[in-house]
Amino acid sequence: MVQFNRITLIVLDGAGIGAMPDAADWGDAGSDTFGHICESRQVHLPNLQSLGLGNIRPLSGVPAVEKPRGGYGKCALKSNGKDTTTGHWEMAGIILERAFPTYPNGFPKSIIDQFIEQTQVPGILGNIPASGTEIIKELGEEHVKTGKPIVYTSADSVFQVAAHEEVIPLGRLYEICETARNILRGEHEVGRVIARPFLGEPGSFYRTENRHDYAVPPPRENLLPLLSQNGLDVVCIGKIASIYDSAGVTQDLTAKNNEQSIEQRRRSRNDFRRSRKRPDVPRHRPYPRICSADCLWQTRETWS
Repeated sequence: MVQFNRITLIVLDGAGIGAMPDAADWGDAGSDTFGHICESRQVHLPNLQSLGLGNIRPLSGVPAVEKPRGGYGKCALKSNGKDTTTGHWEMAGIILERAFPTYPNGFPKSIIDQFIEQTQVPGILGNIPASGTEIIKELGEEHVKTGKPIVYTSADSVFQVAAHEEVIPLGRLYEICETARNILRGEHEVGRVIARPFLGEPGSFYRTENRHDYAVPPPRENLLPLLSQNGLDVVCIGKIASIYDSAGVTQDLTAKNNEQSIEQRRRSRNDFRRSRKRPDVPRHRPYPRICSADCLWQTRETWS
């Protein structure tokens, strides 16, 4: 068996290469992000192509190469679900038989009533599935006038709270989301509660990099604790640590956009190189995530 000194796992959000057999059950029939992007415009992906992207399946503008530099292939999710938490947990060896709940019609009145009462907000706006960038365009001005936070969900199992940082300060928004996380247990235990702060004026609202996720703690039996318990470093970049509730994480490197994620990956690589020259320094196994498209802009995990 080949042994590695370091493994770097990079997750590209929303870069799917075709629909799974049960895609229609999740409202994703015909989804094919890479395929449709390649059909709609000219792309230049020399590194991915050389690794074998075009060898996985025919892609317009990305022909197969005779001798790929890497291994290539595609895989299907075994767990019952399609959200970020389910996918990342499965990469760590956790298979979910029961999907996290989703709310295509918004959250039940009982949940919203508890949320308003326990957070002591003057009410809420939204309570619908929506694009994060679109809902602040639609409801941002009313939020600024009323002070009511914007609550929304998506196709994922998420309870998201958007608020203007000058109306509801970050500390207060995080406190509100922590309360929501405590409310959303049992049958309504969503995969994540997400604080979605924004700034700007009506007509030009924009999401900031101060997003914060509150995830469900994963089962203890997964790859990350197994690695760290055996003396290996598990270095998380971006929001990865929060998805696993920091279980098994030995180092959490902050990154709020693509550029910061790449820079942190470079730093962790350099730290590893330096540690190889020093027997007293443990070797790192970076586990980074490129996350900007999910932090600042709205992305679809499937592009139909």
